[in-house]
Amino acid sequence: MDLAELSLKKFLEELASASPTPGGGSVAALAGALGASLCSMVAGLTLGNNKYQHSWKEMESVHKKAHELTLRLTTLADKDRDAYNQVMSAYRLPKEDEGQKDLRHKAIQGALKQAASVPMETLKAVSEMTGLVKALLERGNPNCLTDAGVAALLINSAAKGAAYNVRINLPGISDKAFSARMAEEADNLLTQINNEVERLEKTVEERLGNNN
Repeated sequence: MDLAELSLKKFLEELASASPTPGGGSVAALAGALGASLCSMVAGLTLGNNKYQHSWKEMESVHKKAHELTLRLTTLADKDRDAYNQVMSAYRLPKEDEGQKDLRHKAIQGALKQAASVPMETLKAVSEMTGLVKALLERGNPNCLTDAGVAALLINSAAKGAAYNVRINLPGISDKAFSARMAEEADNLLTQINNEVERLEKTVEERLGNNN
């Protein structure tokens, strides 16, 4: 079942159910996909307006990239669900003898690494969106100011949510070099995104203030 194929009503029902999937990791990816879709919308509304013809070439590039990120992040929502399910399946493997215990341990370790790697992919994808929002705020249709602003907020939520889901899987991984590398990369990306989103929000707030 692809999450993207569900109606919004059905997806929310699945999310609200007692099933652990889809969960926070999938929602983080979808928040990013929503932000990317808003970027596509703002770019499209700029492309369709002759007043902003000087920005059309750049907006075409923004529109294309935003569409690619929407598809990528939607896929990652499914991958996150699948990764969590693999972890749970690994923990359910039998452990009655040493051979089974060894196979179970290896399965758990592989599943945990995958469960950390998928939200890291989400974090990397989301990090590519801040430049799109910056371009939209600077040269996009100004009537879409708050749409670009909401995209920035979604980037922030998606990034933090993805980072949470990287970090929660790391303590159970016995490969400490892998865990340290992932933790450092997640922290660096999140700091970068937070700083860039803060600047984007400041731009939106200043312009909203000027409109009063």
